[in-house]
Amino acid sequence: MDNLFKRGILLVNKPAGYTSHDIVDIVRKRLGIKKVGHTGTLDPSAEGLLIILVGSYTKLFDKFSSLDKEYWGIMKLGEVTTTGDSEGRVTKRRSYEDIEEGRIKEVCSSFQGEILQTPPMVSAKRIGGRRLYKLARRGIVVERPPKKIKIYKLKILKIDKPYVEFYVKCSKGTYIRKLVEDIGEKLGCGAYVVKIKRTAIGPFRIEDAYSLEEVDYSCLKDISL
Repeated sequence: MDNLFKRGILLVNKPAGYTSHDIVDIVRKRLGIKKVGHTGTLDPSAEGLLIILVGSYTKLFDKFSSLDKEYWGIMKLGEVTTTGDSEGRVTKRRSYEDIEEGRIKEVCSSFQGEILQTPPMVSAKRIGGRRLYKLARRGIVVERPPKKIKIYKLKILKIDKPYVEFYVKCSKGTYIRKLVEDIGEKLGCGAYVVKIKRTAIGPFRIEDAYSLEEVDYSCLKDISL
């Protein structure tokens, strides 16, 4: 029995309201296995695909974390929040009514390709050994060097102002909240993420993921990259 669980992965559909570490703790307790980790953080308010590594697979973190990501989401135009999503406090309101759909699509298209993105203060990224979100909670803002990322595809699925439904395929390290903020800034009206769902990580898709209620030993997979 022990040999069966020396390695494997779990594809979990993380519900909103849980941190990625919450899911790791649940899997650890559910399976009775100490060596459990995840390959990339999802915000507590976000939902979708989370890859959980079990046993010896935890050594393959870099291979999984370097995979491209895909997201579905909804942004709201006309407002800016402290966190870039609906969890934060609205700090600015601007008019969006006169922005035409063609302009929205044009601006979104301009973010495709290699771009520089500055990590948001409310993120798990470390600067000087300190988590940015912990500094943000204390009202401390530090300089964050921009990082090169790649937006392979950014497609507008539906526009019903002030809401814009979209799909993104991007490289690792991309912050969707910051992408939406930057789009809103370029439009001149501001924007924040209302809802976000990670639908794919490399070849792994949300359709193949298990809900938290379904997670047990039979969900473990042995997959070669």
